[in-house]
Amino acid sequence: MTETTESTNKALVLEAFDTLFNKRDYVVAERFWSPNYIQHSAHIPPGREGLFSLVKGLPPTLKYENGMILAEGDKLMLHGRFSGIGQPANWITLDIVRIEDGRLAEHWDVIEDEATRETSVSGLPMFGATFPEELIRHESR
Repeated sequence: MTETTESTNKALVLEAFDTLFNKRDYVVAERFWSPNYIQHSAHIPPGREGLFSLVKGLPPTLKYENGMILAEGDKLMLHGRFSGIGQPANWITLDIVRIEDGRLAEHWDVIEDEATRETSVSGLPMFGATFPEELIRHESR
């Protein structure tokens, strides 16, 4: 059985996000992002250089976790959490990327501050099975 385009693209994007946001290996990350990368985010300067410069300016505690990834052909949607960003709340994101010639070619996003148990009207966490404050307590044990 051969690997599908969607599963190949999922693996590519997850490795790209890990390389840039968690490992902060900009040299290797250049292999994943097209030199002609198009950035649609209101929070990120244009192009690959804009994205890399933004990440370089974030605290070394930056961490990306993926909760879900969906793919259809060359387009993917990732539901994730950015923590350690130097803000009062983590960011829960929906990132949409388009792949072209084996590289991330285009990006859109939706970003929202992660709710705490006290601020979640639904009573449910936005990412995973725990609220961020419960995660911190669990990790500090």
